[in-house]
Amino acid sequence: MYGMKVWTLLTVSLLCVQCGGPQLQNSHYSDGQVSFDIGKLPADWKQLDIEDGNDLAWQSARSGAVIQLNASCDPGLDIPLPALRNHLLIGFTERSFQHEQTIMLVKREALKSELTAKLDGQVRALVLVVLKKDGCVYDFALIGRPSEQFEQSHRDFQTFLSGFQV
Repeated sequence: MYGMKVWTLLTVSLLCVQCGGPQLQNSHYSDGQVSFDIGKLPADWKQLDIEDGNDLAWQSARSGAVIQLNASCDPGLDIPLPALRNHLLIGFTERSFQHEQTIMLVKREALKSELTAKLDGQVRALVLVVLKKDGCVYDFALIGRPSEQFEQSHRDFQTFLSGFQV
């Protein structure tokens, strides 16, 4: 009888470990609050192990650039897209916008901003995309040093973004 209880407890514990918390399997992410698919990144992009902050992040071994994706679901987040974008820029100084446009992403308008800015005195190139859908805010960022490699990273980011599905 005791052995059966231990076996049952162990089985339930293993199932809970497999089911609980944020999970990314193949290109599908789920954390109990949100669930979405993302586009594939080339092999030189390695997923970062992050404890706090973003839901997902990767870094390119080639360029050093970082791609991040975060989702927040809260009915109180019905904030205009430019204000949400500005929230992503907290800590950046000397912002210089090169291009900004409204794009369609999962059949919703999203704000895409391309700019350079300084972080701790270092110039960074940024591509930010902010989307609101079904009570959730999704923010995507590509951040790196301005360079030719950053342009390739931007193309990778576009592929990543084009595979996004809720």
